[in-house]
Amino acid sequence: MPPKGNSNYIALVDSGIANIGSVYKALEKAGRKAIVTHEANVIKKAAGVVFPGVGSFAYAMMILQKNGLVQILRETIESGKPFLGICLGLQLLFSSSEECSECETKVIPGLNIIPGEVKLLPAGQPVPHVGWNRVYLQQKGHPLFKGLPEDPYFYFTHSYYVQPLEPQVRLALTFYGSQFTSAVAHGNLMGVQFHPEKSGPEGLLLLRNFDNMVFIHR
Repeated sequence: MPPKGNSNYIALVDSGIANIGSVYKALEKAGRKAIVTHEANVIKKAAGVVFPGVGSFAYAMMILQKNGLVQILRETIESGKPFLGICLGLQLLFSSSEECSECETKVIPGLNIIPGEVKLLPAGQPVPHVGWNRVYLQQKGHPLFKGLPEDPYFYFTHSYYVQPLEPQVRLALTFYGSQFTSAVAHGNLMGVQFHPEKSGPEGLLLLRNFDNMVFIHR
């Protein structure tokens, strides 16, 4: 159940597609009590929402649909409250993905909140992309990156990347053989391909920045 009174918490969406323990601990270290939940009323009453995910895009969409979370996530973002997708949680915000070798169709529909595709990293480098890499901010002065070093390092582990249809939503780029979008931002909606919860002090600062955005918005 959500706390009574003001919504003084961040909802950490327990979608069944992520090990959320490390994200939960990182949010606590960043200074905010998170509530782990899959309940619609708890998510709707939260001041902000964090949506992590790992694994297969097609399987994740199946679980979101099974657990009745697709419409809740869409409504939460449309409400204007700050929302942060992490790794697969970023990718699922896009229109479609090519990640499903066992599927009958080559393209798997996503939440379709951000127009664009999720694509396999290009040949020429080991896949998955695992380890520390630089993130080059494209929207200068964005509050999610406030106080971070220029071109900070974050920890990645992924085989697919997002390709937004509208370039202006790109918040950051990373190079791994070629350039890919490693963070997006459009109004209240943000997403990162890297794992801030595994990225040491820089990752904690990014989560603290998100927390600050949530409670300024409130």
